[in-house]
Order: sequence, then C-alpha cells, then structure tokens
Amino acid sequence: MTAPKRRPRGSRTLALLTAGALTLTGCAPGSSAPPAPASTQPAASPVRTDPGALGNLTLTVWDQEVRGGQAAQMEQLNAAFQAKYPNIKLNRVSRSFDDLNTTLRLALSGNEPPDVVEANNGRSSMGAFVKAGQLCPLDAYAEAYGWKKRYPESVLRYSRYSADGKLFGEGNLYGLPQVGEVVGLFYNKAKLTELGIAPPKTWPEFEFALAKAKSAGQVPLQFGNLDKWPAVHVFGTVQSRNVPAEQIGTLAFGRKGASWNTPENVKAAEQLVTWADQGYFAKGFNGQGYDAAWQAFGKGQGVFMIAGTWLLADLQKALGKELGFMLPPGATADAPPVATGGTGLPFAITSKSPHPDAAAAYIDFITNAEAMKVLTETGNLPVADTARQTVAEGPQKDVFTAFGTASGKDGLVPYLDYATPTFADTLGAALQDLLAKKASPQEFLATLEKDYKTFSEAN
Repeated sequence: MTAPKRRPRGSRTLALLTAGALTLTGCAPGSSAPPAPASTQPAASPVRTDPGALGNLTLTVWDQEVRGGQAAQMEQLNAAFQAKYPNIKLNRVSRSFDDLNTTLRLALSGNEPPDVVEANNGRSSMGAFVKAGQLCPLDAYAEAYGWKKRYPESVLRYSRYSADGKLFGEGNLYGLPQVGEVVGLFYNKAKLTELGIAPPKTWPEFEFALAKAKSAGQVPLQFGNLDKWPAVHVFGTVQSRNVPAEQIGTLAFGRKGASWNTPENVKAAEQLVTWADQGYFAKGFNGQGYDAAWQAFGKGQGVFMIAGTWLLADLQKALGKELGFMLPPGATADAPPVATGGTGLPFAITSKSPHPDAAAAYIDFITNAEAMKVLTETGNLPVADTARQTVAEGPQKDVFTAFGTASGKDGLVPYLDYATPTFADTLGAALQDLLAKKASPQEFLATLEKDYKTFSEAN
C-alpha cells in the first residue's frame, strides 16, 4: 500500500561473498553467542526452540509499530514474552516507517546490527538485504515451529526471495509478518438502501450499481489520484477481474514469462477508461488527494470506494454501522476470490545476530495464535487465523472475513508496484496519463511493458 521504495544496485561480487559466508555467521541455527572465527566455526547445531534454555541474553528489536493499536499490541506482546522468558531481555527500538527505512540500511551494514528487524518486503529493502547477505533464511525455523501450517503460501511468498535476491515471491523465507491487508470495496450501506440495491455479488452487479448510483446523482466511486499510487489499487482490482491470477503474480513479482501487452490487460485498461468516461469517479479525481478522497467518502460522498483495509479504523469512526466492506466480486457469485493484498512489514533476523534461536523464538511468539488474538483486541488485522477471531458484527468482521477468505483460499495477488525497482513511478504516471486521455490503453501498456521487460530480462 505504501509509496514505492527504490532498490539500490549492490555489487554482485560483494553479494556472492557475503551469501557464501552466511554459514560462518550467527545465522546458523543453534547459535547463542558471537560466532567463532571461520577456521574453527563448528557445523550448525540443530534448531533450539526452548528460549528458556538459551541463557541470559539481550535481543535488540527494531520495529515500526508506533501508532495506536500497533504500538499497543507490541507493548503487550513484548511484556508477555519477557514474563515467560525472564532470561531474555528485549531492547526495543521503535521508529516510524520512513525513519526505519532510512536507518535500517546503515544499521545492517554495521558491526552490531539489531537481532530482529521489520524490513519492508519490497525489492528495494528486503530484496537488497538478502542480496547483500544481511538477513538469515528462516526455513529451518519455519519447519521447527510449523510456520508453513500457520501461514498459507499466499502470505509466505511475500517474504520469499532466492538467495541472490533476484527472485521475489519464491525461494527462501526471510521474514514473518503479523498483520495483513487486502484491497476491496468499501461501501455505504445507507446509500445502497436508498438506491434499492443490495451489495453486489458479481462484477456485473457491481457495474450495474455504479450506473444506478450515477443516474441517481450520487458519486458512484469515490477516488482521488493526485498521489498517483491510488489508481494502482483501482486498476489492480479491475485487472484481476480480467487477467488470470497466476499471470498477475508473474507480472507483479517481475519474473520472466508474462507480458503486459495482452488482450486481457487491454480490456482492463479499457474498462478503467470507460468508468472515467461514464462519470463513475468523483469529479476532478486526478487532482484530488488520497486523504481528501477517503475523508469525503467518510462524510457520505460516494457509494463505493476501492481501497485497502488500512482505512478501516478511520472510515468506521466516520460512518459507523453504515460502513460495509467486501472482496471484489467475481464474474459469478461462486467465482474463487481474487484480490490485491499482502502483509505488513515482516519481522526478520539479521545475519550478524549472535542469538538467532532466541530471535526466532521471539518472532514465533509475536505471530502465534495467542498473538493473533492480541492483535484483534488492539484493533489490528491479524495475518493468520483471521477468520477464527471473535469480533462484533459490522465493518471489522467484514474485513476479517474478507482477508481470511482471500488468504485461506490463496486468493491474494501481489501489488503491481512490486514488479521492478522503478515500476511504482512508471505505473502511477502511466495511469494518470491513461485516465486523462493522454495515452491510449495500448500506449499505457507499452509503457509498462518497457519497464517490466527491461528489468526482468536483465535480472
């Protein structure tokens, strides 16, 4: 959901040397003290999953959970972890998302990086850290703790990279998230009642609702695209009604073997332009900011809004029981769920940590079933066991049900701006031009194809 991050081009030689040295560092399971010199380093010990038996130690944890319920859940879970394992002291450093991104790169390249970090899973952050050998692969811990059973693969793949950092969405596991997010349809229940229609169960019903709202003088789809990236979510939703999910995954993860220049993508682009032509978006949408758009929706200006679950708290505060949320409907009522979505920042273990077993135990603790309950109680969207959480009827339950359905049935498709280090800027600008009639659907897709092919063929 966030603005795109750049992926720096590191030295291939450095990456290979660092990756080869991973077996000689604290990444080795079983380590609980600084690594011995390379010449005397013993073979990796088995994974140890009893934190109480690791002796007295301090774990330094960097996170970006600084707001409201985010901070509350971390404070509660950290206190519970230290109460259960008094031999492990937590040194928590909490920074804003932007500050964390700014300082983490320098910290990981230093001699004493944190043990556990939240690393943005995009190519410019986690991908670059993996390429530089600065994060531990967590597959041995995933096996020991059963993380592959706890998390569906549609969620885990957002933290997977090949060992050289080139392939995103497959390979080793490098992190585990706490929270989830999905892009869907927020809707105003009162306005649907006024229009005499029910929440749409199919995509044709949704388009019928947009047309009826327009004819009734309502704003069918609240939308602000001054920031450029909001159109990425709207286009992604339209695209996933027309393009096979596996093809979207190939494009979004920047892999070879797919193309933007397809009839299905043309159809998606044409549909978006048609919506603009028919007046389904708010007036002046390309000049309206994202915040202004969702705030207008919260004031009753709009029947629908395509947006992510991160807006739940603000919109629920504004609209109360009149707020609804649903996954984008398919061509038929029984179509498999497909929605743009992903996870919050995953927690990862740094390769220089002298306590990887303790770090893994900590990550397991803050992502287990009890932790998911704490996340729910503090107003967050847990990424695992979502459908099993007990929440009151209303918007929050709508969101939980939607994410649980999409993730549980492998229905999440990646954010399109993941594709290349520059794709978010390329796609955002191209969508503005498309919606402003400065580029045809074919020209729009040709722009995307150039960026995508340049990266995927060289990567």
